[in-house]
Amino acid sequence: MGENAPVTGDAASSSRAGDYQELVDEISELLGAPATLENRDFELIAFGAYDSDDELDASALDPVRTRSILTRRSTAAVRTWFEGFGITRATGPVRIPPTPEAGVYRGRVCLPVRHRGVALGYVWLLDDDPGPTDAQLTAAMEVTVRIGALLADEAQHGADLTRELRAVLTAARGWPRDMAVAELRTALGSRADAPHTVVCVAPWPSADPDDAPSLRTLPGATALCTVPWATAGQCLAVLVRLRSADTLTPATSAAARLLERTAEATPGAAAGVAAGRIGLAGLGAAWEEASASARAALAEPRLGPVARWASVGPYRLLTALPPEVAQDPCVRPLLAPAHRELARTAEVYLDCAGQAGRTAAELGVHRQTLYYRLSRVEQLTGLDLDDGEDRLLLHMTLKAARLP
Repeated sequence: MGENAPVTGDAASSSRAGDYQELVDEISELLGAPATLENRDFELIAFGAYDSDDELDASALDPVRTRSILTRRSTAAVRTWFEGFGITRATGPVRIPPTPEAGVYRGRVCLPVRHRGVALGYVWLLDDDPGPTDAQLTAAMEVTVRIGALLADEAQHGADLTRELRAVLTAARGWPRDMAVAELRTALGSRADAPHTVVCVAPWPSADPDDAPSLRTLPGATALCTVPWATAGQCLAVLVRLRSADTLTPATSAAARLLERTAEATPGAAAGVAAGRIGLAGLGAAWEEASASARAALAEPRLGPVARWASVGPYRLLTALPPEVAQDPCVRPLLAPAHRELARTAEVYLDCAGQAGRTAAELGVHRQTLYYRLSRVEQLTGLDLDDGEDRLLLHMTLKAARLP
Protein backbone atom coordinates (compact mmCIF):
# COMPACT_ATOMS: atom_id res chain seq x y z
CA MET A 1 0.00 0.00 0.00
CA GLY A 2 2.98 2.30 0.62
CA GLU A 3 2.05 5.96 0.85
CA ASN A 4 -1.38 5.53 -0.68
CA ALA A 5 -4.43 6.53 1.33
CA PRO A 6 -5.93 3.69 3.40
CA VAL A 7 -8.70 1.66 1.85
CA THR A 8 -11.98 1.61 3.80
CA GLY A 9 -15.46 0.08 3.65
CA ASP A 10 -16.42 -2.05 0.65
CA ALA A 11 -13.20 -1.08 -1.13
CA ALA A 12 -11.21 -2.62 1.71
CA SER A 13 -13.17 -5.88 1.51
CA SER A 14 -12.66 -6.02 -2.25
CA SER A 15 -8.96 -5.28 -1.85
CA ARG A 16 -8.51 -8.06 0.72
CA ALA A 17 -10.37 -10.54 -1.50
CA GLY A 18 -7.98 -9.70 -4.33
CA ASP A 19 -4.98 -10.11 -2.03
CA TYR A 20 -6.16 -13.56 -0.93
CA GLN A 21 -6.67 -14.63 -4.53
CA GLU A 22 -3.20 -13.45 -5.55
CA LEU A 23 -1.57 -15.34 -2.68
CA VAL A 24 -3.52 -18.53 -3.44
CA ASP A 25 -2.52 -18.23 -7.10
CA GLU A 26 1.10 -17.79 -5.98
CA ILE A 27 0.91 -21.02 -3.95
CA SER A 28 -0.75 -22.84 -6.87
CA GLU A 29 2.12 -21.76 -9.10
CA LEU A 30 4.77 -22.80 -6.57
CA LEU A 31 3.24 -26.25 -6.13
CA GLY A 32 2.14 -26.81 -9.71
CA ALA A 33 -1.37 -27.67 -8.50
CA PRO A 34 -4.56 -25.71 -7.78
CA ALA A 35 -4.90 -24.69 -4.12
CA THR A 36 -7.90 -23.53 -2.09
CA LEU A 37 -7.94 -21.25 0.95
CA GLU A 38 -10.50 -21.69 3.73
CA ASN A 39 -10.81 -19.87 7.03
CA ARG A 40 -10.72 -21.74 10.34
CA ASP A 41 -14.46 -22.42 10.02
CA PHE A 42 -13.86 -24.19 6.70
CA GLU A 43 -15.55 -21.45 4.67
CA LEU A 44 -14.03 -20.88 1.25
CA ILE A 45 -12.08 -17.65 0.72
CA ALA A 46 -10.30 -18.25 -2.60
CA PHE A 47 -9.32 -21.09 -4.92
CA GLY A 48 -6.79 -21.47 -7.72
CA ALA A 49 -7.72 -21.97 -11.33
CA TYR A 50 -7.70 -25.41 -12.91
CA ASP A 51 -5.21 -25.52 -15.75
CA SER A 52 -5.27 -29.15 -16.90
CA ASP A 53 -7.93 -31.30 -18.53
CA ASP A 54 -7.63 -33.71 -15.60
CA GLU A 55 -8.52 -31.01 -13.09
CA LEU A 56 -11.46 -29.90 -15.18
CA ASP A 57 -12.84 -33.43 -15.15
CA ALA A 58 -15.40 -33.69 -12.34
CA SER A 59 -14.38 -37.32 -11.81
CA ALA A 60 -10.96 -36.09 -10.69
CA LEU A 61 -12.58 -34.33 -7.74
CA ASP A 62 -14.53 -35.77 -4.84
CA PRO A 63 -17.78 -34.76 -3.07
CA VAL A 64 -16.00 -32.89 -0.28
CA ARG A 65 -13.95 -30.68 -2.62
CA THR A 66 -16.83 -30.13 -5.03
CA ARG A 67 -19.18 -29.04 -2.24
CA SER A 68 -16.55 -26.71 -0.79
CA ILE A 69 -16.12 -24.89 -4.11
CA LEU A 70 -19.80 -24.81 -5.11
CA THR A 71 -21.29 -23.86 -1.72
CA ARG A 72 -18.22 -22.03 -0.35
CA ARG A 73 -18.26 -24.04 2.88
CA SER A 74 -17.81 -27.54 4.27
CA THR A 75 -20.12 -29.44 6.61
CA ALA A 76 -19.51 -29.76 10.34
CA ALA A 77 -18.83 -33.50 9.87
CA VAL A 78 -16.16 -32.80 7.26
CA ARG A 79 -14.57 -30.19 9.52
CA THR A 80 -14.46 -32.62 12.46
CA TRP A 81 -12.99 -35.36 10.28
CA PHE A 82 -10.15 -33.19 8.93
CA GLU A 83 -9.42 -31.66 12.35
CA GLY A 84 -8.93 -35.21 13.60
CA PHE A 85 -5.61 -35.22 11.72
CA GLY A 86 -4.27 -32.45 13.96
CA ILE A 87 -4.39 -29.59 11.48
CA THR A 88 -5.46 -27.08 14.15
CA ARG A 89 -2.18 -27.66 16.02
CA ALA A 90 0.16 -28.30 13.10
CA THR A 91 2.84 -25.78 12.17
CA GLY A 92 3.80 -27.48 8.91
CA PRO A 93 2.19 -29.40 6.04
CA VAL A 94 -0.14 -32.28 6.98
CA ARG A 95 -0.80 -35.11 4.54
CA ILE A 96 -4.27 -36.68 4.76
CA PRO A 97 -4.88 -40.02 3.03
CA PRO A 98 -7.87 -40.72 0.78
CA THR A 99 -10.88 -42.10 2.64
CA PRO A 100 -13.68 -42.96 0.16
CA GLU A 101 -16.20 -43.78 2.91
CA ALA A 102 -15.88 -40.14 4.08
CA GLY A 103 -16.33 -38.80 0.54
CA VAL A 104 -12.58 -38.03 0.29
CA TYR A 105 -11.58 -39.96 -2.83
CA ARG A 106 -8.20 -38.22 -3.20
CA GLY A 107 -5.60 -37.46 -0.58
CA ARG A 108 -4.97 -33.91 0.62
CA VAL A 109 -2.08 -31.76 1.69
CA CYS A 110 -3.10 -29.15 4.27
CA LEU A 111 -0.94 -26.08 4.86
CA PRO A 112 -2.05 -24.49 8.15
CA VAL A 113 -2.32 -20.70 8.07
CA ARG A 114 -1.19 -19.31 11.42
CA HIS A 115 -0.54 -15.91 12.92
CA ARG A 116 1.25 -15.56 16.25
CA GLY A 117 0.63 -19.21 16.97
CA VAL A 118 -3.12 -19.15 16.25
CA ALA A 119 -4.64 -21.17 13.38
CA LEU A 120 -6.68 -18.78 11.23
CA GLY A 121 -7.22 -20.89 8.13
CA TYR A 122 -5.99 -23.66 5.85
CA VAL A 123 -4.60 -23.95 2.32
CA TRP A 124 -5.58 -27.23 0.66
CA LEU A 125 -4.38 -29.08 -2.41
CA LEU A 126 -4.98 -32.54 -3.79
CA ASP A 127 -2.07 -34.89 -3.05
CA ASP A 128 -1.04 -36.40 -6.37
CA ASP A 129 1.79 -38.84 -7.07
CA PRO A 130 4.57 -37.79 -6.69
CA GLY A 131 3.10 -34.54 -5.31
CA PRO A 132 5.01 -31.40 -4.28
CA THR A 133 8.55 -31.67 -2.97
CA ASP A 134 9.60 -30.62 0.52
CA ALA A 135 11.28 -27.54 -0.97
CA GLN A 136 8.05 -26.54 -2.73
CA LEU A 137 6.02 -27.02 0.45
CA THR A 138 8.52 -24.93 2.43
CA ALA A 139 8.17 -22.10 -0.08
CA ALA A 140 4.37 -22.39 0.04
CA MET A 141 4.39 -22.24 3.85
CA GLU A 142 6.23 -18.91 3.61
CA VAL A 143 3.30 -17.58 1.58
CA THR A 144 0.84 -18.79 4.24
CA VAL A 145 2.58 -16.46 6.71
CA ARG A 146 1.46 -13.51 4.56
CA ILE A 147 -2.05 -14.95 4.34
CA GLY A 148 -2.14 -15.28 8.12
CA ALA A 149 -1.17 -11.64 8.55
CA LEU A 150 -4.04 -10.62 6.23
CA LEU A 151 -6.57 -12.76 8.08
CA ALA A 152 -5.40 -11.40 11.43
CA ASP A 153 -5.64 -7.83 10.16
CA GLU A 154 -9.17 -8.46 8.89
CA ALA A 155 -10.22 -10.01 12.20
CA GLN A 156 -8.76 -7.08 14.09
CA HIS A 157 -10.62 -4.64 11.84
CA GLY A 158 -13.94 -6.23 12.88
CA ALA A 159 -12.89 -6.54 16.51
CA ASP A 160 -12.10 -2.83 16.62
CA LEU A 161 -15.84 -2.09 16.51
CA THR A 162 -16.91 -4.71 19.04
CA ARG A 163 -16.63 -2.37 22.02
CA GLU A 164 -18.49 0.45 20.27
CA LEU A 165 -21.34 -1.78 19.09
CA ARG A 166 -21.76 -3.44 22.47
CA ALA A 167 -21.84 -0.02 24.13
CA VAL A 168 -24.75 1.05 21.90
CA LEU A 169 -26.72 -2.13 22.49
CA THR A 170 -26.33 -2.15 26.26
CA ALA A 171 -26.63 1.61 26.95
CA ALA A 172 -29.71 3.04 28.63
CA ARG A 173 -32.04 5.09 26.46
CA GLY A 174 -31.40 8.80 26.24
CA TRP A 175 -28.03 10.51 26.38
CA PRO A 176 -25.99 7.35 27.28
CA ARG A 177 -27.17 5.64 24.10
CA ASP A 178 -26.77 8.82 22.05
CA MET A 179 -23.14 9.11 23.16
CA ALA A 180 -22.48 5.44 22.34
CA VAL A 181 -24.00 5.86 18.87
CA ALA A 182 -21.82 8.92 18.28
CA GLU A 183 -18.70 6.87 19.09
CA LEU A 184 -19.74 4.10 16.73
CA ARG A 185 -20.52 6.64 14.01
CA THR A 186 -17.05 8.13 14.36
CA ALA A 187 -15.45 4.67 14.13
CA LEU A 188 -17.44 3.75 11.01
CA GLY A 189 -16.76 7.02 9.20
CA SER A 190 -18.61 7.37 5.91
CA ARG A 191 -20.10 3.88 6.29
CA ALA A 192 -22.26 5.14 9.15
CA ASP A 193 -24.62 6.93 6.74
CA ALA A 194 -25.50 3.78 4.78
CA PRO A 195 -28.71 1.80 5.29
CA HIS A 196 -28.29 -0.66 8.18
CA THR A 197 -30.14 -3.23 10.19
CA VAL A 198 -29.33 -5.45 13.16
CA VAL A 199 -29.46 -9.24 13.48
CA CYS A 200 -29.85 -11.06 16.81
CA VAL A 201 -28.99 -14.76 17.10
CA ALA A 202 -30.11 -16.33 20.38
CA PRO A 203 -28.89 -18.10 22.29
CA TRP A 204 -25.25 -17.92 21.18
CA PRO A 205 -23.01 -20.66 22.59
CA SER A 206 -19.95 -18.65 23.58
CA ALA A 207 -19.02 -15.18 24.79
CA ASP A 208 -15.36 -15.76 23.84
CA PRO A 209 -14.35 -13.25 21.12
CA ASP A 210 -12.10 -15.91 19.56
CA ASP A 211 -15.22 -17.99 18.84
CA ALA A 212 -16.93 -15.16 16.96
CA PRO A 213 -17.43 -15.71 13.22
CA SER A 214 -15.37 -13.82 10.67
CA LEU A 215 -17.06 -10.71 9.31
CA ARG A 216 -15.85 -11.72 5.86
CA THR A 217 -18.16 -14.74 5.87
CA LEU A 218 -21.29 -12.68 6.61
CA PRO A 219 -22.89 -10.67 3.79
CA GLY A 220 -22.66 -6.95 4.52
CA ALA A 221 -21.62 -7.43 8.17
CA THR A 222 -19.94 -4.31 9.60
CA ALA A 223 -19.52 -5.24 13.28
CA LEU A 224 -20.59 -7.91 15.74
CA CYS A 225 -20.50 -8.59 19.46
CA THR A 226 -22.04 -10.80 22.13
CA VAL A 227 -24.40 -9.30 24.70
CA PRO A 228 -26.29 -10.76 27.68
CA TRP A 229 -29.42 -12.68 26.74
CA ALA A 230 -32.59 -13.00 28.84
CA THR A 231 -31.79 -14.26 32.34
CA ALA A 232 -28.66 -16.23 31.41
CA GLY A 233 -26.20 -16.79 28.60
CA GLN A 234 -25.62 -14.48 25.66
CA CYS A 235 -26.78 -13.71 22.16
CA LEU A 236 -24.86 -12.52 19.11
CA ALA A 237 -25.59 -9.10 17.61
CA VAL A 238 -24.51 -8.21 14.07
CA LEU A 239 -24.67 -4.79 12.43
CA VAL A 240 -25.39 -5.37 8.74
CA ARG A 241 -25.05 -2.86 5.93
CA LEU A 242 -27.90 -2.98 3.37
CA ARG A 243 -28.23 -1.95 -0.25
CA SER A 244 -31.45 -0.16 0.70
CA ALA A 245 -33.48 0.08 3.88
CA ASP A 246 -36.21 -2.04 2.24
CA THR A 247 -33.92 -4.89 1.14
CA LEU A 248 -33.10 -7.16 4.09
CA THR A 249 -31.60 -10.03 2.07
CA PRO A 250 -28.00 -9.49 3.32
CA ALA A 251 -29.26 -9.62 6.91
CA THR A 252 -31.40 -12.73 6.48
CA SER A 253 -28.53 -14.46 4.64
CA ALA A 254 -26.12 -13.59 7.45
CA ALA A 255 -28.63 -14.86 10.03
CA ALA A 256 -29.06 -18.16 8.18
CA ARG A 257 -25.29 -18.68 8.04
CA LEU A 258 -24.93 -17.96 11.74
CA LEU A 259 -27.69 -20.43 12.63
CA GLU A 260 -26.01 -23.08 10.48
CA ARG A 261 -22.72 -22.40 12.27
CA THR A 262 -24.23 -22.82 15.74
CA ALA A 263 -26.67 -25.64 14.91
CA GLU A 264 -24.73 -28.32 16.80
CA ALA A 265 -23.97 -26.25 19.92
CA THR A 266 -27.44 -24.69 20.23
CA PRO A 267 -29.86 -26.62 17.98
CA GLY A 268 -32.87 -24.60 19.16
CA ALA A 269 -31.41 -21.19 18.31
CA ALA A 270 -33.34 -18.59 16.31
CA ALA A 271 -32.55 -15.25 14.72
CA GLY A 272 -34.37 -11.92 14.56
CA VAL A 273 -33.91 -9.18 11.96
CA ALA A 274 -34.91 -5.57 12.60
CA ALA A 275 -36.45 -3.24 10.05
CA GLY A 276 -33.92 -1.41 7.89
CA ARG A 277 -32.90 2.16 8.70
CA ILE A 278 -30.79 4.86 7.13
CA GLY A 279 -27.76 5.61 9.28
CA LEU A 280 -27.34 4.82 12.96
CA ALA A 281 -29.83 7.14 14.67
CA GLY A 282 -32.31 4.32 15.28
CA LEU A 283 -29.75 1.65 16.12
CA GLY A 284 -30.96 1.18 19.70
CA ALA A 285 -34.54 0.68 18.54
CA ALA A 286 -33.33 -1.65 15.80
CA TRP A 287 -31.62 -3.84 18.39
CA GLU A 288 -34.84 -4.00 20.43
CA GLU A 289 -36.68 -5.11 17.28
CA ALA A 290 -34.08 -7.74 16.39
CA SER A 291 -33.92 -9.25 19.88
CA ALA A 292 -37.73 -9.18 20.17
CA SER A 293 -38.03 -10.97 16.81
CA ALA A 294 -35.60 -13.65 17.99
CA ARG A 295 -37.66 -14.12 21.15
CA ALA A 296 -40.80 -14.44 19.04
CA ALA A 297 -39.19 -17.09 16.83
CA LEU A 298 -38.11 -19.05 19.90
CA ALA A 299 -41.65 -18.91 21.31
CA GLU A 300 -43.39 -19.58 17.99
CA PRO A 301 -41.28 -21.84 15.73
CA ARG A 302 -43.50 -21.15 12.71
CA LEU A 303 -42.10 -17.60 12.67
CA GLY A 304 -38.49 -18.81 12.41
CA PRO A 305 -35.82 -19.83 12.32
CA VAL A 306 -35.16 -16.32 10.96
CA ALA A 307 -37.93 -13.89 11.91
CA ARG A 308 -38.23 -10.37 10.55
CA TRP A 309 -39.71 -7.69 12.78
CA ALA A 310 -42.45 -7.02 10.23
CA SER A 311 -43.57 -10.67 10.35
CA VAL A 312 -43.94 -11.32 14.09
CA GLY A 313 -47.43 -9.77 14.38
CA PRO A 314 -48.74 -9.53 17.97
CA TYR A 315 -45.30 -10.33 19.36
CA ARG A 316 -44.30 -6.77 18.46
CA LEU A 317 -46.50 -5.75 21.40
CA LEU A 318 -46.04 -8.78 23.64
CA THR A 319 -42.24 -8.58 23.66
CA ALA A 320 -42.45 -4.99 24.86
CA LEU A 321 -44.30 -5.98 28.05
CA PRO A 322 -42.30 -6.40 31.27
CA PRO A 323 -42.41 -10.07 32.37
CA GLU A 324 -44.30 -9.25 35.57
CA VAL A 325 -47.03 -7.47 33.58
CA ALA A 326 -47.34 -10.20 30.94
CA GLN A 327 -48.19 -12.81 33.60
CA ASP A 328 -51.77 -11.83 34.48
CA PRO A 329 -52.95 -13.14 37.90
CA CYS A 330 -56.16 -14.57 36.48
CA VAL A 331 -54.29 -16.78 34.03
CA ARG A 332 -51.47 -17.81 36.37
CA PRO A 333 -53.25 -20.98 37.64
CA LEU A 334 -53.62 -22.19 34.06
CA LEU A 335 -49.85 -21.86 33.51
CA ALA A 336 -48.97 -24.42 36.18
CA PRO A 337 -47.18 -27.49 34.71
CA ALA A 338 -50.10 -29.71 35.71
CA HIS A 339 -52.41 -27.77 33.36
CA ARG A 340 -50.12 -27.65 30.31
CA GLU A 341 -52.65 -29.53 28.16
CA LEU A 342 -55.47 -27.15 29.15
CA ALA A 343 -53.29 -24.13 28.35
CA ARG A 344 -52.48 -25.50 24.90
CA THR A 345 -56.15 -26.25 24.28
CA ALA A 346 -57.11 -22.67 25.17
CA GLU A 347 -54.39 -21.19 22.96
CA VAL A 348 -55.28 -23.33 19.94
CA TYR A 349 -58.98 -22.48 20.47
CA LEU A 350 -58.20 -18.78 20.44
CA ASP A 351 -55.83 -19.16 17.47
CA CYS A 352 -58.73 -20.75 15.61
CA ALA A 353 -60.95 -17.73 16.35
CA GLY A 354 -63.11 -19.75 18.74
CA GLN A 355 -64.24 -22.23 16.08
CA ALA A 356 -64.81 -25.52 17.86
CA GLY A 357 -64.61 -27.73 14.75
CA ARG A 358 -61.25 -26.34 13.65
CA THR A 359 -59.90 -26.52 17.19
CA ALA A 360 -60.95 -30.13 17.73
CA ALA A 361 -59.39 -31.13 14.40
CA GLU A 362 -56.16 -29.29 15.22
CA LEU A 363 -55.91 -30.98 18.62
CA GLY A 364 -57.14 -34.35 17.40
CA VAL A 365 -59.87 -34.61 20.05
CA HIS A 366 -63.64 -35.04 20.10
CA ARG A 367 -65.75 -31.89 20.39
CA GLN A 368 -67.12 -32.98 23.75
CA THR A 369 -63.56 -33.34 25.05
CA LEU A 370 -62.82 -29.83 23.79
CA TYR A 371 -65.90 -28.37 25.50
CA TYR A 372 -64.95 -30.06 28.77
CA ARG A 373 -61.43 -28.66 28.62
CA LEU A 374 -62.68 -25.16 27.85
CA SER A 375 -65.03 -25.28 30.82
CA ARG A 376 -62.06 -26.27 33.01
CA VAL A 377 -60.14 -23.28 31.64
CA GLU A 378 -62.99 -20.97 32.66
CA GLN A 379 -63.12 -22.51 36.13
CA LEU A 380 -59.36 -22.11 36.69
CA THR A 381 -59.13 -18.53 35.41
CA GLY A 382 -62.56 -17.08 36.20
CA LEU A 383 -62.66 -15.77 32.62
CA ASP A 384 -65.66 -16.00 30.29
CA LEU A 385 -64.64 -17.34 26.88
CA ASP A 386 -67.78 -15.80 25.38
CA ASP A 387 -66.49 -12.34 26.36
CA GLY A 388 -64.19 -10.68 23.80
CA GLU A 389 -62.04 -8.83 26.32
CA ASP A 390 -61.59 -11.94 28.48
CA ARG A 391 -60.56 -13.89 25.39
CA LEU A 392 -58.08 -11.16 24.44
CA LEU A 393 -56.53 -11.17 27.90
CA LEU A 394 -56.21 -14.95 27.92
CA HIS A 395 -54.78 -15.08 24.41
CA MET A 396 -52.14 -12.43 25.08
CA THR A 397 -51.09 -13.99 28.38
CA LEU A 398 -50.74 -17.48 26.90
CA LYS A 399 -48.61 -16.14 24.04
CA ALA A 400 -46.45 -14.05 26.35
CA ALA A 401 -45.90 -16.98 28.71
CA ARG A 402 -43.89 -18.82 26.05
CA LEU A 403 -41.50 -15.96 25.42
CA PRO A 404 -37.95 -16.56 26.67
